[in-house]
This record gives sequence, C-alpha cells and structure tokens, in this order.
Amino acid sequence: MRIAIATENRAVCQHFGHCPEYTIYTVEDKAIQKTEVIPNPGHRPNFLPGYLHELGVDVIIAGGMGPKAQKLFEEAGIEAILGVAGSTEQAAEQYLEGTLEGGASTCEHGNIFHDLCTDN
Repeated sequence: MRIAIATENRAVCQHFGHCPEYTIYTVEDKAIQKTEVIPNPGHRPNFLPGYLHELGVDVIIAGGMGPKAQKLFEEAGIEAILGVAGSTEQAAEQYLEGTLEGGASTCEHGNIFHDLCTDN
C-alpha cells in the first residue's frame, strides 16, 4: 500500500494541488517501510490524480481539494481523505491505526484558488 500526503513544511497541506511536495509512505503489514518526498510536478487540470495513480498510490490525504479532483481520484480507485491537518507522519500513523478523522474539504472557494479547486 502507498499513502500520499499533500505536504508543506512537513505538515498536511490544505490544498492538494498546490502543495510544494508529496510525502509518500510505502506500507507493508500496517507498518511504514519507506518514506519518500517528491516535488509536486505542477498543478494542471486532470493531471495529478493520474500521476499519483501511476506511482501506485492507494490513498491521498490532504486538507482539501475540489470536487472534480475528488471524482478523478475515486475513478482511479484512490481513497481521498480530506479535512486533515497536522504533521504528515502523524496523519500516516493515524491512518494505519484507523484513527485518522477526515472531514469537509478545506478548499476555500472564496479565495484565489477557487477556479483551480473546481479543476482539481
């Protein structure tokens, strides 16, 4: 299993498409075996869900994302957990323990990212 977390300064970024990087945890037997940080290759419509799918990601964790991206992740078979804050390590550990609590997407549709959120 591979868990990707939208990351900014070792914390869960509040918009998955605009994060500087992704922290990817490779998990076996509910234990993190490998951690890698990869740069965000750039936000463009319909790209990131497919890109992360090609990397073998099974779960994406972020503060928020637009509805189109959520649908694309669903279609790719990737579980999206939104409304998460805190450190990436803590989020990954809580996910593995079954205690990670997601919530509503924190994608703020009243700010400069509004148009981008609707694209993904």
